[in-house]
Amino acid sequence: MYQDYRIINIVSNNRPLSLETARILKHKLEKNGFIVADTFDYNAELIICIGGDGSFLRTIHQYNFPDIPIIGVNTGHLGFFQALSPHDLDEFIFKYKKGDYKVSTINPVESTICTRTSCIEIMGINEIVIKGHKSTTIHLNLSLDESFLEKFSGDGLLISTPTGSTAYNYSLGGSIVDPRLNVMQITPMAPINTIAYRSFTSSIIVPRYSTIKIHPEYTYENSILFVTDGMEHRYNEIVEIQIKLSELNVKLLRLKEYDFWNKVKEKFL
Repeated sequence: MYQDYRIINIVSNNRPLSLETARILKHKLEKNGFIVADTFDYNAELIICIGGDGSFLRTIHQYNFPDIPIIGVNTGHLGFFQALSPHDLDEFIFKYKKGDYKVSTINPVESTICTRTSCIEIMGINEIVIKGHKSTTIHLNLSLDESFLEKFSGDGLLISTPTGSTAYNYSLGGSIVDPRLNVMQITPMAPINTIAYRSFTSSIIVPRYSTIKIHPEYTYENSILFVTDGMEHRYNEIVEIQIKLSELNVKLLRLKEYDFWNKVKEKFL
């Protein structure tokens, strides 16, 4: 329908400030010659997400990790993902039209969960958490590629991307990782380290092409909860979990002055 035009998707949460910002942004974009799609258009050149970090993550999941650059306008709280504020709209449109921006790519973390009858895949931009359902202590046999690492005992394990290292991972005491390092981080959640159970108590950073393998003890195969970017999943009779970085590229559009460590200092220090 809009084949000869430059199409932009605006996705907003339902907060009054977000809806008003979306209305203003739509008007400004149309004045500058863009078409704002009425419904999500996979042929668009850009997604602008209005809300907080949760809205940003939900947008990527809702539209199945689309191959379209995405930028966020922060009307939430922390706004670590969101590169713009509602006051930046005119400046952003001016710079976007000039091509004064950069596009960086990130790889989600991908998990293959095998039950006794089938295998399911889930992905996360920030992290995948494997934890005990209803706060159950769980025991997980953890391997990296072909090397057995430990029998983990505790609340669970969090596997994060560099992008997610500043999120839940950071609150658990994990390391902040520069997103230019394409690695995974395994962070224990309340590990039990006694004479009966021995578990790593600090996070482990592993290379890009590693495969993390987890085998729950059979008595816990129905006691596991998965959380991907804050969204919960339950599967029964789990026998194996494999986690790696996906080959999929998620494109983040940034203005050229964006700097990760300045963002970290602004939000956390």
